[in-house]
Amino acid sequence: MTFPIIDAHQHVWDPARADYGWLAEEPAVINRAFTLDDALPELRDAGVDRVVHVQSADHAEDTELMRDSAAQHEEVAAIVAHAPLERPDEVALLAESWRDDSLMVGVRSLIHNMPDSDWLLRPDVDEGLGVLEREGLTFDVVAVLPRHLEIVPVIAERHPDLRIVIDHLGKPPVGADSRQPWWDLIAASAASPNVFGKVSGLYSSVGDPGDWTIDAIAPFFDHALASFGPERLMYGGDWPISVVAGGYTRVWTALRALVDRLDPPARERVLGATAAEFYRIDPARI
Repeated sequence: MTFPIIDAHQHVWDPARADYGWLAEEPAVINRAFTLDDALPELRDAGVDRVVHVQSADHAEDTELMRDSAAQHEEVAAIVAHAPLERPDEVALLAESWRDDSLMVGVRSLIHNMPDSDWLLRPDVDEGLGVLEREGLTFDVVAVLPRHLEIVPVIAERHPDLRIVIDHLGKPPVGADSRQPWWDLIAASAASPNVFGKVSGLYSSVGDPGDWTIDAIAPFFDHALASFGPERLMYGGDWPISVVAGGYTRVWTALRALVDRLDPPARERVLGATAAEFYRIDPARI
């Protein structure tokens, strides 16, 4: 029996229920409500058994929408929600409220939409990260700028017991003329043993996000594999953002082709076991 396949990065959102201001700048094809029911046919065709819902907005309404989705679908194994890290007292109360709910495994903030690229270094935010560390919650980092990746080793050293995952491998420069500074920065982040990488969102960084090929993303996957090892890499489909990059099936097919080059134990790590271990997913949910 192989380990269940877990998509460790999957969203749902509904602009009629909550404010997703960033959607206004996105293509019309994703500026609408998306439920897990929309994705299930492709997930099942791909053989994906479980998903991790990841927050899409910095407010509680988004968390409630994900909770509702989980209540309706056994496929949702875990939720990475929002917590106001700049208000550590509130984070502590929120974390306490999650202790008896095995769905609630971690926190993410949309740092890539914040004007201050050093937001994670603020003393109040650092205290909030300390709460996550003490409570055993994870932290997803949306590293888009080189500065975001530069900060990852800093917070990893400050909080050695905080499990950190870099979403979308920090947006490598797929299709660009140079692989730097991403190439060195992702390796430096991976040098911290509590930092993991999410193989997701590997789209073209120039022009059309759908203008990518397996050959274009392969060097970045291989570098991440060499840096983290399969025990600290996890697959994420990045749906429905992936719709603008060719759709779930296209993304899955490409990443699966790269992962299938690995031996069976390594393949199981990337496709499910790493996510289950990192997020400490309740075994009963998978």
